[in-house]
Amino acid sequence: VQLQASGGGLVQAGGSLRLSCAASARTVSNYGMGWFRQAPGKEREFVAHMSRSGDGIYYRDSVKGRFTISRDNAKNTVYLQMNSLTPEDTAVYYCAARTRYSTNYGDLREYNYWGQGTLVTVSS
Repeated sequence: VQLQASGGGLVQAGGSLRLSCAASARTVSNYGMGWFRQAPGKEREFVAHMSRSGDGIYYRDSVKGRFTISRDNAKNTVYLQMNSLTPEDTAVYYCAARTRYSTNYGDLREYNYWGQGTLVTVSS
């Protein structure tokens, strides 16, 4: 399984970005997909998750109402639409895939495959 994240960049506070995670064939429809982020000097943290079925969608509290995870099975791509960005959202964003179902969607140890990360910088 290969994951390729893209779409990061520099944006002003209040702006929007859409991240993409291109996956190898049939990954996004067969695996649970997650987005994580890691700010400088901090641990990697959970951002969003979409279950394999697509019915289970979860977000960390601080991004609820601002971020939206979605996927396009035909394109084998998962997206993270980020609106109303704040400087606190500045981080390297990673997409990840997990093969085994569990309720611990926020635990990065549950994910088997990781993309290389894309940097999001939000200026004040």
